[in-house]
Amino acid sequence: MSLILHITSRERWQAAQAAGEYRDPSLEKEGFIHASTPQQVVRTGNRFYQGQSDLVLLCIDTDQLTARWVFEDASHPEPVVDETIPNRPEQFPHIYGPLNVDAVVGVVDFVAEPDGLFVLPSEVQQYMK
Repeated sequence: MSLILHITSRERWQAAQAAGEYRDPSLEKEGFIHASTPQQVVRTGNRFYQGQSDLVLLCIDTDQLTARWVFEDASHPEPVVDETIPNRPEQFPHIYGPLNVDAVVGVVDFVAEPDGLFVLPSEVQQYMK
């Protein structure tokens, strides 16, 4: 099993459970759902989700995904450099299709610290095998 994470609102996740699949707005706009590795998700949260509340991390088992997924360069205009390989854009997991809810092996609250920054919730560790 390989674990990837997706940040979303609790409300969107609850709607997905009722529908049987999760469709992020980026799927219609960009053709894929953005995801992160456990090592990337805190930076993603701090960059794109500051000030937001009621967020959850969807812990996704890539072996159970029905949609194609791949690692690709970040799609936002400002490149994120891979810290381990100088001058190489960092690659993030992208899911090309709806996320089947049974691929989500855990849902963890993603709450900012008092200073407004996110940290990786310890509960994510139990899904990293």
